[in-house]
Amino acid sequence: MTETMKAIVLKEFGGYDAFELLDVPVPAVGPRQVRVRVHATAINPLDYQIRRGDYVDYVPLPAIIGHDVSGVVEEKGTDVTEFAIGDEVYYTPRIFGGPGSYAEQHIADVDLVARKPHNISHLEAASLTLVGGTVWEALVSRAQLGVHETILIHGGAGGVGTIAIQVAKAMGARVITTARAEHDQFLRSLGADELIDYTAGDYVAAVAELTQGEGVDVVFDTIGGDTLTNSPLALADAGRVVSIVDIAQPQNLIEAWGKNAAYHFVFTRQNRGKLDALTALVERDQVKPVIGAVLPLARIGEAHELLENGRSYGLRGKVAVDVVDQTVKLPTKR
Repeated sequence: MTETMKAIVLKEFGGYDAFELLDVPVPAVGPRQVRVRVHATAINPLDYQIRRGDYVDYVPLPAIIGHDVSGVVEEKGTDVTEFAIGDEVYYTPRIFGGPGSYAEQHIADVDLVARKPHNISHLEAASLTLVGGTVWEALVSRAQLGVHETILIHGGAGGVGTIAIQVAKAMGARVITTARAEHDQFLRSLGADELIDYTAGDYVAAVAELTQGEGVDVVFDTIGGDTLTNSPLALADAGRVVSIVDIAQPQNLIEAWGKNAAYHFVFTRQNRGKLDALTALVERDQVKPVIGAVLPLARIGEAHELLENGRSYGLRGKVAVDVVDQTVKLPTKR
């Protein structure tokens, strides 16, 4: 008899009600794969972009989506020597490469899987995998952020921004971030040196004042649109812009010419190495995931709504999903 599991299935592209909780077969484990009992997952902008139909050519329906796993190894393939049954692990499933993490169990290629940091919970670990790998790719691999350089991080209070601030600070950089003024004390507690309230004026002018007209060495863009277009205006000469935003329309980046700027557009490829590097920072208490809300697996639609409209909810950090517990923790209005 085929073993089954509970999973959230995307039956059609659309709104928050496009998901259905179903019993589905547990896939077989290949020679270089592990079967993980999922304890927690999390929601990313990529998830709601897939749900609403931004990537119809990449996601055949019906689909189990989701890009963060933290859990325990329950079965391993014949050629897996890196992990033992019972090991706590975390990882991002292969993007556009098969079933995702909105399920009680997940089958993963072992090369994607890393040991979970011992000093954080499954909810916190699941909130780190895709975000953390993306930040590592952006700041370390692409921007090659240096000690004593200055970085401007757009959207510091978000799931990516809260991790980017901590990683940049761990790398020895001076960190300027944009966010609403209400987040000032919180973001400084994560390591931000300066906060620019983007609702109160022009961030380019604020950066010029904070850097005595020199500009920043790196801009990390999590917003896109006009924010990306105007980012070179905040750069120092030969600075770097790293963006993680999918660009639907061509951008006018003419302002970058005068700065001789370098641009990197990151769609991160996950691997164990990035997660192991993040684990080292987490276990040294230099990085701690920020969770703004927790919902159970059966309420994935609500979790999507929370993240997609996070600004109106005063959300900080990630929306996590507890696959084991039904406890709900919602953000407090600020």
